This record gives sequence, C-alpha cells and structure tokens, in this order.
Amino acid sequence: MHVSLTVWAATVLGLLALIAVDFVIGRKPHDVSVREAGIWTVVWIVLAVLFGLGLFLAGESQASGEFFAGYITEKSLSVDNLFVFVLIMAKFAVPSHLQQRVLLVGVLIALVMRAVFIAAGAAIITTFSWVFYIFGAFLIYTAWKLVKEASSDEPEEEFEENRLLKSIEKRFGVSDRYHETKLFIRVNGKRVLTPLMVVMLAIGTTDLLFALDSIPAIFGLTQDPYIVFTANAFALMGLRQLYFLIGGLLQKLVHLSYGLSVILGFIGVKLVLHALHESGVHVPEISTPVSLGVICGVLVVTTVTSLVAARRNPAAGDDARKSAGV
Repeated sequence: MHVSLTVWAATVLGLLALIAVDFVIGRKPHDVSVREAGIWTVVWIVLAVLFGLGLFLAGESQASGEFFAGYITEKSLSVDNLFVFVLIMAKFAVPSHLQQRVLLVGVLIALVMRAVFIAAGAAIITTFSWVFYIFGAFLIYTAWKLVKEASSDEPEEEFEENRLLKSIEKRFGVSDRYHETKLFIRVNGKRVLTPLMVVMLAIGTTDLLFALDSIPAIFGLTQDPYIVFTANAFALMGLRQLYFLIGGLLQKLVHLSYGLSVILGFIGVKLVLHALHESGVHVPEISTPVSLGVICGVLVVTTVTSLVAARRNPAAGDDARKSAGV
C-alpha cells in the first residue's frame, strides 16, 4: 500500500487531535467510573473500526484486513500488559484519582517509542529479509515462555524498576509524596521528580519490553509501516479506558496467556514460512483472512474458557487479585 507524505501527516495530526481531546476531557484528576470508561472504550473501538472500513472503501481491502488483524493482535497483547500496569500502580501506591493521568502520559510515551521501533523495524526488514527468521524464532520462543509461565504455580512477582528508571531517580531524586498532578517540585532549592512522574516513566519505559514481542508479531501480519503504526496507535490509545473498564475482570482471564501463546506461535510460524518463501523455497504462505480468523477464534475460545474456569473456581481469582495487589 503506497501512502503519501500528505496522508502520513494527516494521520498523525488526526491522532494528535484525538489525543488532545482525550487529554482535555480528562484534564481534571478524578476517579474514573465504569460508565465513563465503557463509553470511551466503545468510542476508541468504533474509531478503529471506522478507520479499517475507510481503508476497505478506499479500495485497499488487503490493507484493511491486515489492519484489523494487527489491531486485534495488539489489543489482545495490550490486555495482557494491563496486568503489569496493575502491579506498577500497586508498587507506587498511586491515588485512584491520579491513575488516569498516569496512564494517559505513560501511553503517550509508549506510543512515541513504538513509532521509533516501527521505523527501525521497517528499515531492517526492507534491507535484510532474513530478519524474518529471527522474528519468527523469537515469537515461537516467546509463545513457549508464556505457556511455561502460565503453567507455573508461583505467585505474581512484584514490579521491579528497570535500570533506566533507577538511574533517572538517582540523577534527579524523588519527593516522598504525591503533589497532585505536578511532575517536578523544588526541595531545599533542588528540582526533584514527584512519584507521579516516576510512575509515568515506569509505564512508558516498561512498554519497551512489551514492544519486543508486539512489534515482531504485527510485522508477521503486515510489512506495511503505515498499517503497523496505525494498528499500534489505535490499540494503545484506548488502553487507558480499558484499564478502568476491565480492571476487576483481569484476574478472571486465567487462560489469556495460553491464548496469546497460540497467537504468537502461529504468527511465528507464519513469519518463518514467509522467510522461506522469500528465500525461494516452495512452501505455503498463510493469508491475511486465515490469520484474522485464527486470531479471533483463539481469543473467543480463550475468553469463554477463562470465564467458565473463573466461575467454577472463584477462589483462584481472589488469590490472584491479592497477589497482584488489587
């Protein structure tokens, strides 16, 4: 799909406008109700669907299918990432009325870093086609790792700050309490970070680890940088509202890791087959409609079996919530 610089600019400006509206509406710190979160979650999903349909009506049916496959994959991986967000909020004891601001800025940081990752990934793929073998092998390994972690009986570990975050805290210093929405304050004449800023950086930088599997995964569905970027953008931009909407239901998705492992493993195989095909080996390739069907089917089955398992064993969900600090 050929995308002109004008279309790129219009898309980025449109996304920035949506983010600005979201920021203005949620500029006043407050506890987000389920109703508010539900409305905005639907709004973001509708916007994503309209974008995909717009591609289809513009004559880009393949791009439309790739967008929906990529969007659903990134959205499902994002839901899994919400578990980590819950741990971060608990680790830093973020007041409930400030959590929406934390997520908004954290997601913006993540979106900028994702754009850098996508640009780098597109450049690498264009120059070195053999990188598909690496991406495919990595996704298959990640799928196996997810299954191993999901099968473990060990309790959820507490969030540990990464080295980058620790170095920033050491360099600037951190105040001992929250100061509403302030990111910096002065203590004894020295400018230091507030805990709010630290949490925002924690969520934003943690997304670097999330991108290690999500970016290769979506490149396994499409090599179009425009589709990769827009699918990631729409999936991330609705993440804040989704956090408040399904926060209490997260621990009931007990089979989500298994479903994601199947999806990542499937995309990993798809990437390896594509790499073999590019190398001149006659192997079948997996089409976009098949990919979309497998992804949707796995997520539906995973959700249904998770809810059934949670209903049969509610105590497991309560224990999981306690271990996560929610």
